[in-house]
Amino acid sequence: MEALNRKSEITEIVALPHVNGIDSKTGFKKIYIVIKRVLDIVISFFGMIILSPIFLIIAAIIKLDSKGPVFFVHKRIGKDGKEIGIYKFRTMVDNAEDLIKEFTDEQKKEFRECYKLQHDPRVTKIGKFLRKTSLDELPQILNILKGDLSIIGPRPVIKEELEKYGRNREKFISVKPGLTGYWAANGRSDTTYAERVQMELFYIDNMSLGLDIQVFLKTIVAVIKKEGAI
Repeated sequence: MEALNRKSEITEIVALPHVNGIDSKTGFKKIYIVIKRVLDIVISFFGMIILSPIFLIIAAIIKLDSKGPVFFVHKRIGKDGKEIGIYKFRTMVDNAEDLIKEFTDEQKKEFRECYKLQHDPRVTKIGKFLRKTSLDELPQILNILKGDLSIIGPRPVIKEELEKYGRNREKFISVKPGLTGYWAANGRSDTTYAERVQMELFYIDNMSLGLDIQVFLKTIVAVIKKEGAI
């Protein structure tokens, strides 16, 4: 019943008319993008300063928990199809890529369909906590400062995932991806990939400062409640 209700909600979302969208002809787009970039720089800069003690504590725990580097750089697709390196705290064992070939048939199927596992045997003890609390994504503040990411936007995908967007592929890569976004704030791992695609496209069609504020506040609530995290 819950799954049916979610699908109904998604259908209603996608059917909504375009409002204050990225295709606005009134000059809203340019003003919005400038304001958004300024906010990204200011918030991420002060965020780095305030969160630096937490960075150091997490880094120390990761080194004590398992062998390997503190950070992990994952290649994703950014705006206009440019490949970008997304920074994260390492949450898996150091030889995680090699262990994929040891997955069961069910795990391989889930990995092919969702590009992740609900119960991934490669994740370390501290990694499970970091993912559950979304603390593993804090280093992406550096990506925001660099301009690879925005605070709010569609979550960046790997190259293979672009196929999921079909004819909307160009629309998806026409905007800068974000640290969090409409999908991330509305269920994340509790949604199917098809629902994720619809949510991300809805955001792109309706981008505005008002929607960004809603997503930002909802993300805070989702993180506190640990909704949709794995």
